[in-house]
Amino acid sequence: MSKDTKKIEIFIMGKQYLVPGELTILEAMEYAGYQLKRGCGCRAGFCGACATVYRIAGSYQLQVGLACQTKVEPGMYLAQIPFFPGRKAVFDLEKIKPTLAEFAVLYPEIFRCLGCGSCTKVCPQDLDVMQYIAHLQRGEWKEAADLSFDCVMCGLCASRCPVNIVQYNAGLAARRIYGRHVAPPDPLLAERVREIEAGNYDRDMEELMKASPERLAELYNQRDIE
Repeated sequence: MSKDTKKIEIFIMGKQYLVPGELTILEAMEYAGYQLKRGCGCRAGFCGACATVYRIAGSYQLQVGLACQTKVEPGMYLAQIPFFPGRKAVFDLEKIKPTLAEFAVLYPEIFRCLGCGSCTKVCPQDLDVMQYIAHLQRGEWKEAADLSFDCVMCGLCASRCPVNIVQYNAGLAARRIYGRHVAPPDPLLAERVREIEAGNYDRDMEELMKASPERLAELYNQRDIE
């Protein structure tokens, strides 16, 4: 960070701070002296833990964003919340049937969708949230599961929905229902379970349990990604 970086005025929990204008919200809060133990997650936009509500001085509109991605602006008023308090339906995955009628009992609000696209526009993962809600309205589990698969559960979509749909929880329910009742069983998964039960990986697990954090990080970074 350059010594000549211009500092801007922001407000965190109502208190004024001067911070470099090139920082993200997370970095600005730490620069101001906050020790972030929750809501900081991966710091790369993939965990959804740092959802933040803010507004700019002179504007009445509340804005939302991930604090690790969103740059500070002059006159920004910040307030973090531990999570978006969206309703989450409770159901027994073993007993529920993959029918539109039963899903409608869990999340009836999906049928109030106005098609405004606010959820899609605010998604930090660039998911077509409105489209997977449309698939859920038709009971198209595979399509909804595929489109919502990369959701990080940050809650920004629900914060922008004018009819109070909790899109991220509805998508999660769809993925679970699809995986349990609709998707065909993977023969490779059954084979791997048999190998584990036979003890084929016991020695590898023991080595991992004894490995140092540095060695674990090395193995993780060198892993094959399919």
